[in-house]
Amino acid sequence: MRIAHILHRFDIGGLENVVAHLINHLPQDRFDHAIISLTEVTDFKQRVNHPRVTFHALHKKPGKDLAVWFRLWRLLRRLQPDLIHTCNLAAMEAVIPARLAGVGRVIHAEHGRDSYDPHGTNRKYLLLRRLLAPFVDGFVPVSAELATWLIDKVGVPSGKVCFISNGVTLPQQNARHPSASGETIIGTVGRMWSIKDHPNLVHAFFRLSQLAPQRPLRLMIVGDGPERPAVQALIDRLGIADRVRITGWRPDARELMANFDLFVLSSQAEGTPLTILEAMAASLPVVATRVGGVPDLVVDGQTGALVPPGDAEALARAMLPYLDPELAARHGAAGRARIAEQFSLTAMVEAYRRLFEG
Repeated sequence: MRIAHILHRFDIGGLENVVAHLINHLPQDRFDHAIISLTEVTDFKQRVNHPRVTFHALHKKPGKDLAVWFRLWRLLRRLQPDLIHTCNLAAMEAVIPARLAGVGRVIHAEHGRDSYDPHGTNRKYLLLRRLLAPFVDGFVPVSAELATWLIDKVGVPSGKVCFISNGVTLPQQNARHPSASGETIIGTVGRMWSIKDHPNLVHAFFRLSQLAPQRPLRLMIVGDGPERPAVQALIDRLGIADRVRITGWRPDARELMANFDLFVLSSQAEGTPLTILEAMAASLPVVATRVGGVPDLVVDGQTGALVPPGDAEALARAMLPYLDPELAARHGAAGRARIAEQFSLTAMVEAYRRLFEG
């Protein structure tokens, strides 16, 4: 079976990691793959190690670029995939040129909503999804919240919706390396764009340092993106530049987690964030905002804590108990056990395999 995975851009991100994991772990003797980016394919393609995968960048211009759909149609006519797998709204319009090119099956995945429509209430985007839904054979939401939204708000028939949670592999049990300096390292990993709300995390860290003035604390932000200059300016303005480090994008981000004592995610909206799954797999307690599929992952009071989005005071006070190493270790161990039981990479890949071959 030949699958064409269509995304807005093949770059660093949770969605792109899922696609790379699928290509790397689906049976290679049964699947060939093409990755089609409507815009660009970056060096992130090095994460893909399948021997028969091709990469295609269509160089879509910003805004409306109707010519990109003609280029996509022509490419699909040449590739002749058995199935296309579109990801998120930015790629969903690809279902029309795909059908015109004779593609037999269309699977569309929703990995989370974007900053311009964090709650999925924009009428224009809801209408677009409703108009395109008849051309899609199956929808894959990565969280229960997205599944309910597709059925109740978008109007997708429930029989077309197949909930598949993201999954990760477990690192070695002894992978964590606490700070030799005695600092408590609070960390986050993710693209620095507005929906991740890094300013809220910075404000919460500043407030936490006031609540525990005697504790040596450090915040590590692993990632890069358009919001980085504004976040750095806020750090400088609060006078905490000596305690906050923005690393930029790091290919060893998962290994860096081994240095964290606590993982924090301050997003305004999410699907099923891989970074939380990877943090829990690394035996880290997680403090996160109660958005999207996050409550499906983090059990409040058992593997971490959940707080409302945009509330720096609540975020700081939720982090405070995890300055106790015993509580952090206990909740971190519970999180790792939860990943092993319910969110394995093997289970995710098998679910997609059955759907693709169905």
